[in-house]
Amino acid sequence: VGVLDLPGFSRFHLSGSGCSIWLNALIVGSLPKVGKMNLAYFADERGRVLTEMSLMRYGEEDFILITAASAQWHDYEFLKGNLPLDGKLSLVDISKEFSTLIVTGPKSRELLKRVTVADLEKPWLSIQKTKIDAYDVNIARVSFAGELGWEIHADNKSIKPIFEKIIEYGAKPFGMFALNSLRIEKGYKTWKGDLSTDYSVLESGLERFLRLDKPQDFPGKSALLVEKQRGAQKRAVTLLLDLKEFDAPYMSTLWKNSQIVGEVTSGAWGYRVKKSIALAMIRSELAEAGQELEVEVFGQRVSAVVQDGSALWDPKNERITA
Repeated sequence: VGVLDLPGFSRFHLSGSGCSIWLNALIVGSLPKVGKMNLAYFADERGRVLTEMSLMRYGEEDFILITAASAQWHDYEFLKGNLPLDGKLSLVDISKEFSTLIVTGPKSRELLKRVTVADLEKPWLSIQKTKIDAYDVNIARVSFAGELGWEIHADNKSIKPIFEKIIEYGAKPFGMFALNSLRIEKGYKTWKGDLSTDYSVLESGLERFLRLDKPQDFPGKSALLVEKQRGAQKRAVTLLLDLKEFDAPYMSTLWKNSQIVGEVTSGAWGYRVKKSIALAMIRSELAEAGQELEVEVFGQRVSAVVQDGSALWDPKNERITA
């Protein structure tokens, strides 16, 4: 079991009569049910990825929106700028009041059962309010590491004693470099790297989060309908690289027949799969499993092979849903 102290999330409390209708009209996909969470994507008018947020729904009109640390001002100003002018909806930035611990690993349920009375059999993407020792927490069954795990959200003064309690029961601390490697093995994307306004929702491989048939005319819907019919010009892919000395840096160029055909958006060594991995964006006609490309890393070109689209680690999600 590993534990990561992750204080950097930005978070906003959204409430008020009609806030669910307002939020649903901004995102390209659907809202979670009460007691659940999901990922939501916001597009610009071109259908490109403006930002990504986790939506936690505690009531019909009660949401916590969680986003990247670096997105705090960007996302808050975006949401605030789109609020209705009648003042019926409340949007409060509570980023400085709360922090997060990630507890993850095959035995994380066993450990957490020793410190909380929460129902740890609730399914993937469930959220609940509970206690760890005497401390009030919100826990979410989700893990960016691609293993069985939970996020623990609590006010700042509670995080240190909760962290110490989890360590006491046997968890080992891990850091962001490890998390980056783990998430790349799962093909999980990050904002301002793999996801940005450089790429559309469709190009970014986010079709499963897209609801073009919903009645709301969300920003970018018209552009995405056209792109869906025409076909995306680029595609997000996972590559395995013939590389051991170092990782492929962000924006490393990809080559085919002496032509640049794409770029790397993330790279890391996968310690579970024991291979060098890159997430990348390439021309759509090359996004076929087995396609052989080259990636240029520090002036050297090495082999890069397109994978089939499944996660390299736990492709059936059996571990995270155990």
